[in-house]
Amino acid sequence: MAASPSAAGGFTASGLSVRKSEEIADLIDLFSKTQYRAKEVTPRVEAIEKRCLELFARDYKYSVIHNANGEVCGHYPRQIVFLEYECTDVERERFESTVQISKLQDLVNRSKLARCRGRFVCPVILYNGKHICRSSTLAGWGELYGRTGYNYIFSGGSDDTWTESEEVPEDDSAVRNGDSQLFDKVRGHDIKLLRYLSVRYICDLMVENKKVKFGLNVTSSEKVDKAQRYADFTLLSVPYPGCEFFKDYKDRDYTAEGLVFNWNQDYVDAPLTIPVCFTQNLNIDWTQYQSWDLVEQTQNYLKLLLHIINSDDESGLLVHCISGWDRTPLFVSLLRISLWADGAVHASLEPAEILYLTIAYDWYLFGHMLPDRLSKGEEIFFFCFNFLKHIVSEKFSAVKKQSCRLCAVVVWMLTYPPLSFRRKGTTSSPQMVIWNKQNPLEEHLSHPINEARSSSSSSSNQSEHAATRTGSSPLAVPGRRCPFPSERQARLEAVREVFLAAYSSTVGLKSSAPSPSGAITGLLEQFARGVGLRGTNAIV
Repeated sequence: MAASPSAAGGFTASGLSVRKSEEIADLIDLFSKTQYRAKEVTPRVEAIEKRCLELFARDYKYSVIHNANGEVCGHYPRQIVFLEYECTDVERERFESTVQISKLQDLVNRSKLARCRGRFVCPVILYNGKHICRSSTLAGWGELYGRTGYNYIFSGGSDDTWTESEEVPEDDSAVRNGDSQLFDKVRGHDIKLLRYLSVRYICDLMVENKKVKFGLNVTSSEKVDKAQRYADFTLLSVPYPGCEFFKDYKDRDYTAEGLVFNWNQDYVDAPLTIPVCFTQNLNIDWTQYQSWDLVEQTQNYLKLLLHIINSDDESGLLVHCISGWDRTPLFVSLLRISLWADGAVHASLEPAEILYLTIAYDWYLFGHMLPDRLSKGEEIFFFCFNFLKHIVSEKFSAVKKQSCRLCAVVVWMLTYPPLSFRRKGTTSSPQMVIWNKQNPLEEHLSHPINEARSSSSSSSNQSEHAATRTGSSPLAVPGRRCPFPSERQARLEAVREVFLAAYSSTVGLKSSAPSPSGAITGLLEQFARGVGLRGTNAIV
């Protein structure tokens, strides 16, 4: 059953069963040692697949897109879950799916060559009847010709991927060369799949317009499709650093604050491009995106994605990077957990269960190469779940709530006489963000949290709560937090605590240099003790 607000305080790592915590530790242990491949499935992997289906079934009626032995994509789940509607009768009446699974399977089979590594558009989250999807970027001509030639040879001289009643009109194809005709067919199938899933918005995380290796364009993207085939979609170019950048994060002792990507590198040529309709309501100065550190950039992009899925009652969203297995699962996972924390998706799952689901499904079964990334120090996987401390604020909530604001007003009225309710003059721009130290009132309103949580989220408090926007209401209080943690905050902190404990007992963190305070080791050891796990791996 979904937890009630009164049970928010129960979402603590110490209250979770040791069995569920150990289940996550076992999952991370396997994940850190082997990469998932649909053709190489062991009983241990089969158990993970079964567990994911069980967790999806708690809240949703679903169908399965079959990918036995990786026939459609070698690094997608063998049983790809298509969520049709929520299990409750009320939600079924509102959001019952009109998609036929047989038609969807056919479109998937036809469109798989359109995207890099065959990682086709795949629905992974159902939110208010809308599909949030993931994929890789568009395949370039080199990969496209290589894969079509391979399929032709090994299918005995024929490939039914291209068999279809709808052909390119003769008068149109006659003026195009072979390359354009092939792209028309392949990307045409991709577009049909997007439309069938009612996807309108495409969010491209690439910092390049096209991925170039050895002087050759090896991938493309919708935003630079010469024939403007994707013109009917709303395209957003939101460049975000690739997994290599997260080695810098690890080398800075896992500190994202102050870590700014170098946008002046030769290969970085994709500008930030967002429709005005999405920039007007977020109170973010997007012109400054190249000066944002990793925390602020990730926060603002997540706000944008949440705003998109809440701005349209009918259309879905596609998120992709290049291969779709680093940056893409980062944002898919943050979206799933953030929406869960609001009670908007997977309402019946506990913190340990939503954590298991997103690690197993969004990361492991969709092919994230954790062993390779760990060997290179590219800790994007760890960053994702440690980052939860930066999105506990109601500013990231998809469900707008008034309880925190009312609580703050009551505290203000009890603390200060009525004459103190007056607006202070200001000459700053309404969009200006003033970063300053925590004021006495905010300290007074802050709820005392245990030492481990406080030390681990000190940087979060700075970025989440020390910003005061001008032009506030006379009843607004300087402090950003209620005296008691919100249900959202309690849920997210519980997920993060379970993750840190499991990670410390399996992979562990390796600082680039000894820390005088021993902050990393001490923090993770406290979390490990909190859920009854003690690591065998030294955290050095």
